[in-house]
Amino acid sequence: MTWERPAYYELGYGEDFGLTALTERLSRPGSATGPAAALGFAEELADRSEGEEAVELGEDARRLLASELPERVLHTVWLASTGNAFDPTGHGMTCRAWLERISEVSTARLRQNKASYTPPPVRPVRDSRLCQAVVAELRVTAPALAHASPLPKLVDCLEQVVTGADADLGMRLLLRALKAHSVPVPYGQYHRLVALGRQFGFPPGAVHDGLTITWPPVSAASRQGINGDFGLSRLARQFTAGWHYRTPRETVAAAVKADGYERPPGSEAAVLLEDTRRVLDPGLSDDAITVLWLAATNRGYSIDRFGVSGREWLEQVAEVCEEHLTEVAPAYVPAAPPPAIGAGDEVLREIRGMSPLAASTAVSPDFHPLEGTTVMEALEQIATQVDPDLGFRLLLRTVEVLQLPLTEEQYTRYEALASRFHYDEDHLLFSVDHLVQRT
Repeated sequence: MTWERPAYYELGYGEDFGLTALTERLSRPGSATGPAAALGFAEELADRSEGEEAVELGEDARRLLASELPERVLHTVWLASTGNAFDPTGHGMTCRAWLERISEVSTARLRQNKASYTPPPVRPVRDSRLCQAVVAELRVTAPALAHASPLPKLVDCLEQVVTGADADLGMRLLLRALKAHSVPVPYGQYHRLVALGRQFGFPPGAVHDGLTITWPPVSAASRQGINGDFGLSRLARQFTAGWHYRTPRETVAAAVKADGYERPPGSEAAVLLEDTRRVLDPGLSDDAITVLWLAATNRGYSIDRFGVSGREWLEQVAEVCEEHLTEVAPAYVPAAPPPAIGAGDEVLREIRGMSPLAASTAVSPDFHPLEGTTVMEALEQIATQVDPDLGFRLLLRTVEVLQLPLTEEQYTRYEALASRFHYDEDHLLFSVDHLVQRT
């Protein structure tokens, strides 16, 4: 960020905030639209986080009030942001007068915390680079926005807010206009909007939530946007601790929804389903599947203690994935990623290289221990009979569970394999990096 203020996500915001959070609330179907109800929503917003959210609400209103923007511009962007749900001029107020009332609500709430509170001078964002970036995105979407909204010169009014009042608020008002009018946003532009929002310090939800994104087809072969682990090895992590307030199936259902903000809905379910189907194919023994699950979860969910075989459990996992994909990506057609040429032998060498260390360890040594040698034998099976990619991910997970030390040379080879399998750089960082014995 290029000005002195904390990023909004650092302040604890996970979604929209300030004036645009208020306009979003007013735009919801069934919301009362009179001045009293609208002010009530403003008071509720200002009261969040023990009154701290009143700061952004008041600051946004005063940025517009401190500008020289004409009433026509203020009125147009307000209506666009609310989807025409509440028009202050229909209740005998100018838009400036309405913004004054919002500012007063904010100040009154902050004075409950500190009686002497006086609103500070506004701090508009006028960074020319950010202004130009927002205007560029506005102009890209101008035809679709102008077609979707009956408001005259809406695009011009939004641009005036960006250049004449505040680029930060102008960006959020652009997003609100797109959301309120259900304007389709191409995937490429969505990525740019997320990146631009990050420069303003917005949480991803402030961009993503409510936006009509034109997602590309779900593809398990594409790993763009994945941070850290994924698929079956990631699911196993979900069962190491803290999942017991859900049933096992509910835990899987929650895991398959973890697509993040940058992947098409259903992406994690597709990757997990591909992993699961490969393991379920004939060739891998049921005992090996059970051992791999118990090791990867560090016995967090001991299926063998509940009379559930590894194959039976993964069939349940596959069912949950298929149910979710039917709901969010009905056109999805499973397609296994192409194999990494020669990687099978390399993964096998790394498994065998760790086997002597693993031989003296056990998964869950104090509760139905699982010998390290048994786990490494199962890893060899999956790397040679199923998929070296998944075998390598489960090896990383086993090394992490058993806390096996790594040499710098081993870690360098792991990095090369991770790059070949197109893992995100965080994959190793958050799994085994801390186990490297660096000199």
